Amino acid sequence: MNRMFPNQWPPAEQQASAGQEFIGLSDITEFLRHYVGTIIACLAAALLVAGFYNSTTDPTFIASAQILIEPKLPQHLQEGGEVDLSLDTAQVESQIAVMQSEKIAAMVLDQLKLVDDPQFNRPQTPTLRERFKKIGTVLLDASELRKSAWLTSLAERFGQGVPETPVTLTDYQKSRRSMLIFRNGLDVRRVGVSYAIDISFTSLDAEGAAKVANATADAFVREQIETKADAAREGGAWLEMRLKQLRTQMNEAMAKAQEFRSRHDYSVGSEATDEGGANAVPTLEELEVTAETYQKMYESFLQAYTNSVSQQSYPVADARVITAATAPLYPSTPRPKLMLAFAAVAGLIFGIGLSFVRHTFDWTIRSARLIRENLGVECVGELPPTTRRRESGHLDEVARYPHSRYSHSLRKVRTEISLAETSRPIKLLGLTAVSNDSSKSSVASNLATLYSMSGLKTLVIDADIRRPTLTTRLLGPSGALDKPCQDPVRLNIVRAPGRPFDLLPSSVVDARHLLAPSNMEAFLLDLTARDLAAYELAAYDIVILDLPTLASGADELIVGSVLDGVVVVAQWGKTHVQTLRELVRTLQASRTPILGVLLTKARAMKSKPRMKLMARHSSLGSRKSV
Repeated sequence: MNRMFPNQWPPAEQQASAGQEFIGLSDITEFLRHYVGTIIACLAAALLVAGFYNSTTDPTFIASAQILIEPKLPQHLQEGGEVDLSLDTAQVESQIAVMQSEKIAAMVLDQLKLVDDPQFNRPQTPTLRERFKKIGTVLLDASELRKSAWLTSLAERFGQGVPETPVTLTDYQKSRRSMLIFRNGLDVRRVGVSYAIDISFTSLDAEGAAKVANATADAFVREQIETKADAAREGGAWLEMRLKQLRTQMNEAMAKAQEFRSRHDYSVGSEATDEGGANAVPTLEELEVTAETYQKMYESFLQAYTNSVSQQSYPVADARVITAATAPLYPSTPRPKLMLAFAAVAGLIFGIGLSFVRHTFDWTIRSARLIRENLGVECVGELPPTTRRRESGHLDEVARYPHSRYSHSLRKVRTEISLAETSRPIKLLGLTAVSNDSSKSSVASNLATLYSMSGLKTLVIDADIRRPTLTTRLLGPSGALDKPCQDPVRLNIVRAPGRPFDLLPSSVVDARHLLAPSNMEAFLLDLTARDLAAYELAAYDIVILDLPTLASGADELIVGSVLDGVVVVAQWGKTHVQTLRELVRTLQASRTPILGVLLTKARAMKSKPRMKLMARHSSLGSRKSV
């Protein structure tokens, strides 16, 4: 990935070696300053969505009731002794499952007649279409545009204000719809680890929410009572049947014992034996024990039957309501302030995240550090925009506004160029760029003005023959010299109108084929005193060449090899790092000494270029002599 895309944030090792922090406060400030529009747009969008939600959401209310589950002491354990009556989690969860069952729901729906209640069966969450219709109605009412017949007809055309035809439902569908709404609005939870259970219901009506919550609690208690009564009734019926059987058996046993006593003969029943005499004859003791056993069983079942009848008459539930639900004073949702605060935080987070993604995939030049770490060359300076439209400046910006930030920054650039560690002083300087919209011609004109204002005789050569910006803007469309050069001494060099420097128009460069390195070298020799050594210019102290761009063709940039140094002009936030790398490689392949990169229209002015060019120039090879 690092080979494919250059890193916006370099590794910490590189930062440590450069003596800088990984991400400093200035980086964060620059990041926020650049993407402040994106962050504000995301924040505004989030607040707009939150406002839309608050305006189109009906208020809902939550009412809560509490019940307490109590274990009942068995009747045979009420007399003394310690009994563990604690309920485990499974038992409590079982009771909660009962409260959430459809049986309880059916009891509440039937008690409050909610199946046919339109207020209860209204959906709590409106659809997106209903939200837009509602906000449209609010806007029309607020702006009093309903009086307009045209808007009214337009609203009716799109369904605004036209009631929808209700869908006819069967009784079963109504019942299931009400059951679903009830179960969605019901919330049953255990209060901590206690035996108290909180029953909450959410509804669009505050009074209705309290009624449903109380009805649910009452239904649960009533269901317990009915369940116990039904169990007692069934148990009583079985006990009653069993009592009849025991009474018959007890009476028969007692009758046999009485008959045995009345005969005073212990051989009673001998005639019941078979002919072989295999069966034993019951004795009086056996008959009395059998009769007594049946009697005790009868009395025990009679006691149980009595208790069962008592429970049927007075059933007691194992749960009771400890807090009844009341109508809430304020809605639970929506909460406008909380929603706006949440939207603001979410909008900021999303905006910063989106900005970071844009920054990660933004491969344009935005800092001097990015130039050093991705191109291996230095940044000689950053020029700020001169107007709110972020123009690159006039051709005489430094003369018009000598105390502006642009002029001050360009003076620093001139100082950096003069302090460049090269084998010879910079007297032949070239400016090139990736494309034609990089404002390099404006930089060349203003830089030449600074050199001239400092007392140096300056010549500007418009070598960009495909787009002669300097020639056109200084001499006019018809002012370009397109005649063949006749004077080998003057070479058609003219004084730039209103400028303190001389200009060689692009037509002369094109006519003499000066873009060829040999021709440019001979031209520069003719331009200087012929009896002086190379690079000792007698006529001019500094010569600035407005070179062609990479878009014009790499073959036209070979002329830079005869110069003392070339500055690459790049536009902040627009020049792509890959194309700039291609330009640097092209210049290096032609053995052109690169002084560094100059950023124009830079929004942040924080970098301090460091000119360490000796090692780089030595790696590029020795420069050709002029």
